[in-house]
Amino acid sequence: MDFSSYYHLIFISLAILLITTLSFGFIFTQNNSSSSSKSKVKSSSRFGERRTLPPGPPGWPIVGNLFQVANSGKYFFEYVRDLKPKYGPIFTLKMGSRTLIIVSSAELAHEALIEKGQVFATRPAETPTRGIFSCDKFTVNAATYGPVWRSLRKNMVQNGLSSSRLKEFKGVRNVAMDTFIERIKAEAEKDPNGVVYVLKNARFAVFTILLSMCFGVHMSEETIDKIDHTLKEVLITVNPRIDDFLPILSLFFSKQRKEALEVRRKQIETLRPFIEQRRAILRAGVGSDPTAMQFSYLDTLFEVKVEGRNSGPNEPEIVTLCSEFINGGTDTTATAVEWAVARLIENPEIQERMYNEIRSTVGTRPVEEADLDKMPYLHAFVKELLRKHPPTYFSLTHAVTEPATLGGYHIPTGCNVELFLPGISEDPKLWKNPENFDPERFLTGGEDADITGVREVKMIPFGAGRRVCPGLSMATIHVNLLIARLVQEFEWRAFPENSKVDFTEKLEFTVIMKNPLRAKIIPRV
Repeated sequence: MDFSSYYHLIFISLAILLITTLSFGFIFTQNNSSSSSKSKVKSSSRFGERRTLPPGPPGWPIVGNLFQVANSGKYFFEYVRDLKPKYGPIFTLKMGSRTLIIVSSAELAHEALIEKGQVFATRPAETPTRGIFSCDKFTVNAATYGPVWRSLRKNMVQNGLSSSRLKEFKGVRNVAMDTFIERIKAEAEKDPNGVVYVLKNARFAVFTILLSMCFGVHMSEETIDKIDHTLKEVLITVNPRIDDFLPILSLFFSKQRKEALEVRRKQIETLRPFIEQRRAILRAGVGSDPTAMQFSYLDTLFEVKVEGRNSGPNEPEIVTLCSEFINGGTDTTATAVEWAVARLIENPEIQERMYNEIRSTVGTRPVEEADLDKMPYLHAFVKELLRKHPPTYFSLTHAVTEPATLGGYHIPTGCNVELFLPGISEDPKLWKNPENFDPERFLTGGEDADITGVREVKMIPFGAGRRVCPGLSMATIHVNLLIARLVQEFEWRAFPENSKVDFTEKLEFTVIMKNPLRAKIIPRV
């Protein structure tokens, strides 16, 4: 979430209007005033005892902490990071009509996601705009904990992202990787300094792979760019708005709702031809089209049985599920690759060691997926990369299926449980010198971490427990393979020469580099 710039002036004027109109009869909010003065809320239990919310900063009537966040001039993750030393590993932010419980310790994450995983396995209510694009929570990530979620997740994991299915797309990945390298070479040749942009090239490569996996057809670069533009519009449109937290203001955003409906129409119209094309291919037999792939994720959506429903997904729902599959794995992977190259430039000794491992493993032929398991240093590098630079700083929002406790505090239904991942992966109680980027910690340093959180919670870049990211295996394959090919083909240097890499962060769907990385490449001989 980024509240620092979006409709900033409207935020202030509406805040004044709202508070002036509605404040009479309300007492200034004193709950959550410090870590020692704890919020009290009425229990819904038949005994009527009072239960305690986690502490947090004081807020205003009606709006709570919403405008404090908006006016802080910081990204939401920066605001949370600043509050953690004062309020501890669990605290509350009241954001208009929504209550956010911020969790930032391994112990509490383990309690919520593993020990009490079933209770913390659902999602809070969608915002009206997100509901338009999720078909009222008909997606793997957004669905409430229940039969729809079980059906969709089982289909995606077993029929779309299983190890056997991933192997079927080995050829697609190899072609995409070769194209990726050629695009970088061509861009460097056009630049007098041999400089390239990392993120946009990595993003195109991953997006191409996921489109092929989703629709089972080959596409031109022009078509790929068109779909990419449309799906980016969707991501921009579902960004948080002030009326998501203060529904009373929804009348002021009727224009934005119309725009959202138009983007949704465009999304459906853009993807519909490929859905119809795949239906036709399957009816005629895959062999009837020599350019078609034997399998696609879309094939499974035509046949998926959803518990509690007499029919499969309709066309808008299929569009939603395809968009989720593509968007879910694109920016997260591409962002990781950009941070990886930045770390390689900053640490040339790491880059050299990785290149030597690759060269000793495969010689001069291109790295393939089967080679990755023979490269322990590459795996250590990627694990450290995900520790320092998780794709997002908050896992997807959790909610409880029934009133629960966490760390001794009351967690009511309907609130947002937000896991702040750096609070775990940067915890000095869990890691030696956590501020350092050091892949060696996973080899001879005696440190380790199960990134799924099954054995223990020390870093969970893909979440953990029942709602762990279903694309974890695919994402790690793509990240490892992209980095290996980049190091195998090129030596990466800072641009301008001898300059320092700027590691300032920026929130844009994922946490990316504020200044897009431009790097000088020298092709390997």
